Amino acid sequence: MTLNSSGTDLDGPRVGTPSTGKGLRSGTVGLLGAVALGLSSVAPAYSIAITLGLVTATVGQLAPAALMLGFVPILFTAFAFRELNQEMPDCGTTFVWNTRAFGPWIGWLVGSWVPTIASLYAVTALSQVSGAYLLSLLSLDGLAGDSVATTVTGLALLAAVTWLARRGLQLATSVQYLLLGLQLVALFGLGFAAFARHGAATPSLSWLDPFGFGGAGPFAESVLLCLFIYWGWDALITVNEETSDAERVPGRAVLVSTAVLLATYLFISVAAISYAGTGTTGIGLGNPDNATDVLAALAPPLVGPVLAIVVKLAVCVSALSAMLTSLVGSGRGFLSMTSHGAMPKAFARIHPRFGTPTVGTVFFGAATGVTLVVLELASRRFLSDAILSVGLLIACYYGTTAFACVWHFRRQLRQSVGAFLLKGLLPLLGGLMMLAAFARSAYDMIAPGYGSTSFGGVGGVFLLGVGSIVVGVPVTLLVRHRFPRFFREGKTTVVTTQKES
Repeated sequence: MTLNSSGTDLDGPRVGTPSTGKGLRSGTVGLLGAVALGLSSVAPAYSIAITLGLVTATVGQLAPAALMLGFVPILFTAFAFRELNQEMPDCGTTFVWNTRAFGPWIGWLVGSWVPTIASLYAVTALSQVSGAYLLSLLSLDGLAGDSVATTVTGLALLAAVTWLARRGLQLATSVQYLLLGLQLVALFGLGFAAFARHGAATPSLSWLDPFGFGGAGPFAESVLLCLFIYWGWDALITVNEETSDAERVPGRAVLVSTAVLLATYLFISVAAISYAGTGTTGIGLGNPDNATDVLAALAPPLVGPVLAIVVKLAVCVSALSAMLTSLVGSGRGFLSMTSHGAMPKAFARIHPRFGTPTVGTVFFGAATGVTLVVLELASRRFLSDAILSVGLLIACYYGTTAFACVWHFRRQLRQSVGAFLLKGLLPLLGGLMMLAAFARSAYDMIAPGYGSTSFGGVGGVFLLGVGSIVVGVPVTLLVRHRFPRFFREGKTTVVTTQKES
């Protein structure tokens, strides 16, 4: 038996360890572990590296304001997730909550299919990115620019992370502490170095002006980019049945993790603008050559070539940690759907030693590998457009879940001011903001010049984003034919199953 510093068994469940009705080990994760999983799934180092340049290119020095405004719908939606989790703590999260509020169709299509496709696109890109970064860290720069080499390396890393996720939540959480710690040390170290550099501009309150955007288009585009930079914290709720207090700990972890993300992103964005500015040449954040990785451009002149390798390592492990948490969450989501009669029984198999949903975890890892190969064989441009489309998918299922909170608690809204705000008004505003961001961005993405590809005069980003949702309709029809009982009784079955658990 192997123990970590807190006495947790890393090899598997102890004799007598309590389990949930689905076979998962209850009491496995505390508040700190849940926060670590939530932060890791967002991949803060990777997210800020690939997004800050794009946001700056869109709104210039108002990038911190965009990050702050993009956080508002995330925060309001986080309240919805917290309230719904307290009422229905289930590792199926959005699938269960939307089914209970709006019925099996919305539950399966928007609560499961949409977030699964979003995760699939994201983990596919993370696999490719982590492969490229690893090769670069090994001084194999020639191979790092070769699509075959990065794909093969990404597949190897994906297999390793899938194995780790299958080994158990305790081990995954322990690894996440290390990976997250490296990210935060690298990010804040880089930020402090930027502020300390001679000639850095003094931060201005105008950078946080929420009314300084030059039109609805740049505002909506930058906010949607910021949805991607915050997205992923909800993965921690998929382990709600394995936390020490399933009704409270995940909700608290959601608010803590999102607050930490906001503080981190604002600090880094203000520091980067102070040091590098928003120009379109050199190390300027508006330089198109730096857009896909601003940290790689800033680190060498700020901290030198040796410490710049540490920053590059932080981005690499950031991608790996997000992959790990996504695999942990996806397997548990499939397990919940199976327990409610909405997926084949094979996905309910729990490893007898590790207490993990083995089939679901391995299935999602394999599906990610296949997607990576297919997109790379077709064109690397498809993969970049798939990532841009993730924002639409996020806005779709986050917004719907926020509305599900309002609808589910509609009879409780008059009980107190707190209930009205936390279960009604704030989730409603969050849902409306998500809907507005979805509509405006979808309109912009139709243009053939948006992204890297287009078909028939329609932007490839739009086709991948909205197309994924549309494809989900016939898929749901097939599932309805295969599991008719769930689509007849699912709205009440999800509650009955929870009570039995």
